[in-house]
Parts: sequence; C-alpha cells; structure tokens
Amino acid sequence: MEIKLDKQSANQASIKINLNEADYQPKVDAKIKDYAKKANIKGFRPGKAPIGMVKKMYGTSVLVEEINDILSKSLSDYIKEQSFKLLGEPLPAVEDADAIDWKNQKEFEFEYKIGFVENVNITLDKSIKATDYKLKVDKKAIDDAIANLRSQYGKMTNPEVSQENDFLYGDLKAADGSFDQALSLPLSKFDGRSVKKFIGVEKGAEIEFDPSKAIKSDLAEVLGISEEEAEKVSGNYTFTVQNINRTEDADMDQEFFDKVFGPDQIKTEEEFVAKIEEILGDNYNKETKVFTEEKIKEVLTEKANIELPEAFLKEWLIKANEGKVSQEDVEKEFPIYAKQLSWSLISNKLAEENEIKAEHEDVIAKTQEMVREQLAASGLGAQMEDNMDMFVNNYLQGNEGQNYMQMLTAAQNDKVLDLVKEKITLKEEKIDVEQFKELVQN
Repeated sequence: MEIKLDKQSANQASIKINLNEADYQPKVDAKIKDYAKKANIKGFRPGKAPIGMVKKMYGTSVLVEEINDILSKSLSDYIKEQSFKLLGEPLPAVEDADAIDWKNQKEFEFEYKIGFVENVNITLDKSIKATDYKLKVDKKAIDDAIANLRSQYGKMTNPEVSQENDFLYGDLKAADGSFDQALSLPLSKFDGRSVKKFIGVEKGAEIEFDPSKAIKSDLAEVLGISEEEAEKVSGNYTFTVQNINRTEDADMDQEFFDKVFGPDQIKTEEEFVAKIEEILGDNYNKETKVFTEEKIKEVLTEKANIELPEAFLKEWLIKANEGKVSQEDVEKEFPIYAKQLSWSLISNKLAEENEIKAEHEDVIAKTQEMVREQLAASGLGAQMEDNMDMFVNNYLQGNEGQNYMQMLTAAQNDKVLDLVKEKITLKEEKIDVEQFKELVQN
C-alpha cells in the first residue's frame, strides 16, 4: 500500500491511496472461506458448496467490502498523523470510482479531496483592543416599562363616554350591505384625525367613516378578516357602539407590587422603581454582552487571518447535505458559515493552549440559564423553577445527544471568551438604547 499527499494549494490537497493484491487478497480469501462454511446454496448441504462457486457468487461484493474497510482505516490513520486540521470530510473522486473494473483489476488507486488549515496562530495580549458595551437605563425606559405593567395588571371598566385608547365594541356595516359584523375597534389603531369621531361618544352612537382610510395599521388584523376581504373594504361604513371597554392602570400599591414580584418582595414605590431599573439593566446588558462578544470574535478572527479552503468547503457542504441545500443556498450562507468555522478553530486552539475544558456541571448550568430565559419569556419563570431538573434533563437527552454536545461546546466557548476578556484591552463604553439599536443595525 502507498499513500501520498498531493497539495494543490495552501489549504486544499488530495490523498491518493494505491492498493496492490497483497494488501487486500488475504482478507478477501479469508472472508470467502468463512462464507463457504455458512453458505446455504441449493443442491449442496450447508457449508459444503465448492469454494470456487462461493467465490464466483460472492467474490466481487466481498472484494468491494474489504477494500472499503482498508481505505476507511488507512485514510483515518493517515490523517491523524498529519499536523494540519482537517475541515469537513474527505471527498472521494467519484469519477475514478465509477471507472473501476472490480472483476479484472488487481491494483487500485483511490483519490480523496481534502480541505484543511495548517496552523491557527493567535496570541492574546493587551495590544488587542475591543469595546465592552454597557447600556444606560434612562428614565423614559423605566417609565415605559412601569406604564406597560400598570396597563397589563390594570382592571377592565365600561365607562359611559369613550376616551383615547379605549376599545369600542359594536356593529360595523357597509352602506352597500356587503359587510355586517360585530367586532371590537381599538382606537389606538386609528389615525389622528379619524379617531376624533370615536372619542367622547356614548353607547348607541352611530359613526360613519371609511375603515380603509381611518385605520392606520393592518386593516385585516384590526377587523379580524382575511387579507383578500380587507382589500374590498372601502367607502362608507357605519359603526354602532354597543359597549365601551377601558383598561384602567393599576394603582402603585401593595397589591400591584405583589402581583408583579410576588408577595411582600417589594414594599414601597421607590423599591419598585429600583427593581424595574435593575431588571431592565440586566436584560439590556444580556443583549450588549452578546453583541460585545460577537465583536471580540470579529477582532480575533481578523487577527488570526485564517485562510479557509472555500472551494472545497462549498463542495463538501452540498454533498454532505445532499438534496437539502442548493449551490445558491451555499453561496448565500457561506460567509456566515465561514465566520462561525473560523471562530470555532480559534476557540478550540485557545482552549487547547490554556487547558480550558467544560465539565458536566458547566453544561447543566448553561442549560439551566437557557431554560430560565425561555420560561421567563413565556411568563412562566418563577413558578416553574421546581421543575428545572426535568426541563434540563429532557433537553440534554434529546436529539440523539446532539443537544448535550452543543451545550458542552457553548459552555467551553464561554470559558474561552472569559479568558480573552482578561487578556486583551477591553474598554467599557456606556450607550443608550437608541445608540445600541444603531450599532446593531450597522
């Protein structure tokens, strides 16, 4: 057997494996003899068929099987001995495989295309600079959050006279009889001029208007009809008020504090405002932490200047996801994939050099953090904490172990980023919400 590496560029090569009869024939003969002992061939007692007949029947398939086993092990062992980092999987030269004459050939040559990187060089020091963004929680953000909570926990009333932001329930009819439906109209969805007709009215009032001109947001959503039906809504309509619904803001009292944060957690309005500011700060800075870390990754990726085997990787992605992605899909998504792959190479290199390794308890903690965020987003946070172990175990056991490996990688990545932040120059910059939105958009 002969194995040769033929480099075509700094990061792409082919591996050629040459096999002669001595490399595979002993294994093929042994396998055929084993077949002959077990073969049940018509006209012969089990295991008594002539070896020549068994060879004629099974020889080619055994040859292919044994050569494939030899190739797989030899290729794997050879790659392990190399200093470079293999990317993707070796791609066999299909045209060469199709040309093989399995019945008559004695010597075989197989070729595999590979993509790799030789070295990932990155040194962490104070010359590497990045910005650590922190969000300032301004008074408007606090006031808006409190206003939303007071509205959310407020009580529904049915006043006699309508005001701005009320919901009017009643019958909406088209003058030509093409539409007749009972519904609730949110006055907040009307434009500034049209809404004046609906303010200061009482039950029983009849209001004429054109919904297509008066309603500023999604007409289909407001009226509860399909997009096709909404396109036909135009002209004179009459709305007859049957009821006025209004949500009155909750008072800033103990009952409200208990509803939001649980019994006796907050005692005064000052404590409530301070708690809202703390939560907003935590939520904002989770977002800025992700943004900061993405920028740090960009800085390190640029410094490492890893040259990826782009042509090979695109071909490998298409073949590895055969039938699931097109050439166009790969071309479109490749920049994102290349960015993630480059960072993965850097992160693994730093973890190896600094003996960073995620343990099982790190995986559990990382998964708990993810589950808590998901539960909080659905409004089920505190009351589901007792079931945390069940949620975590169910997630980590799912997807045939892939979920566990993903969380293991994420936990290790967190540790690498913590090290990076210690080693480089990280300058804190406080920004407001609007500045952060602008940064993200850019």
